[in-house]
Amino acid sequence: AMFSKQLLKIVVADPNQVNKYLSKLELSESIKGLVAEIRKELANTGGSGSSDDTSAILKLIEMIISQSIKMRGSDIHIEPTENNCVVRTRIDGMLAEIFIFDKDIYPPLVSRLKLLSNMDIAERRKPQDGRFSMKISGREYDFRISTLPIINGESTVMRILDKSKVIISLEKLGMHPDSFKKFNNAMNAPYGIILVTGPTGSGKSTTLYAALNDIKSIDTKVITVEDPVEYQVNLIQQVHVNEKAGLTFASALRSILRQDPDIIMIGEIRDQETLRIAIQAALTGHLVFSTLHTNDAVSAIPRIVDMGIEAYLISGALIAVEAQRLVRKLCPHCKQPTNLPKSMLDQLKEYLPEKYSFFKAVGCDQCGQTGYMGREMI
Repeated sequence: AMFSKQLLKIVVADPNQVNKYLSKLELSESIKGLVAEIRKELANTGGSGSSDDTSAILKLIEMIISQSIKMRGSDIHIEPTENNCVVRTRIDGMLAEIFIFDKDIYPPLVSRLKLLSNMDIAERRKPQDGRFSMKISGREYDFRISTLPIINGESTVMRILDKSKVIISLEKLGMHPDSFKKFNNAMNAPYGIILVTGPTGSGKSTTLYAALNDIKSIDTKVITVEDPVEYQVNLIQQVHVNEKAGLTFASALRSILRQDPDIIMIGEIRDQETLRIAIQAALTGHLVFSTLHTNDAVSAIPRIVDMGIEAYLISGALIAVEAQRLVRKLCPHCKQPTNLPKSMLDQLKEYLPEKYSFFKAVGCDQCGQTGYMGREMI
């Protein structure tokens, strides 16, 4: 104020919030530099962009992916709006913004992603699916990519799959002890169907992988049919569905039954034909694992009936249904003790142990100022 002769306005800010916005500003400057490079490349190549491995558009893709992984993201959403392009990542079930850049960068970005995924770069009127691999910070990642035509262009979503991720045991997933005991008993049955239900993104595939990892052995043959194969597991034969080549869940299952399997895992039951073959497999001495999209365990049975399966077949084949959700966990680095209102305590008292504590979300650098880190199955 002494030197500028201006009135200073003093404000108080959380240091963590200041650091967060400084980091965001640095990323923004990096993006601006890459966008300028991309525009220069587009001008030099007549709008087609560079196709080499050092192109600015590839650097942008790597930056988007690296930032999402750094933020512990599971999916990347690249969405064109009327005037720009928004990049978001899903962290612990919630979407968070990473970047915003001008819309003219979006077409070459999507074209390069399609090229990486062996998709048709000229096709913009139909949804497409693809897959590619990339090494980020010395680790191998697989990316499942999906494009969908929308009014402003194409919505692009990438699922991040860490190839080095260790499949944990079923016991460590956080399942309630009573539920774990029942599920484990079902897993040891000689035959039957075990279904894991829940909405998209509720950890069903993780539960199935953990279950198979626990029961696989040298004296049993385990075969899976998945779309796509998310993680490769030793001692398990995994089949990747390819509908373009005529390899559907149903056709793959028929072939699998001729491979003398003991245990079969079906990534998802989508139609009556697949379900009927799965039930026949269970009734002929095979243990079958699969997933179904229902809101709870009880709804699985009417859903199966709705798909045209007779009640007597269900009672003979179905041995267990497990429904699950994923809930966010408080960040262990910044959570703080708190008290609940008496009205809420009265509602919870019959479920509380003798000694208990409550904590609240705060936010720090470790959790990206969200107050949450990771999720747990319930």
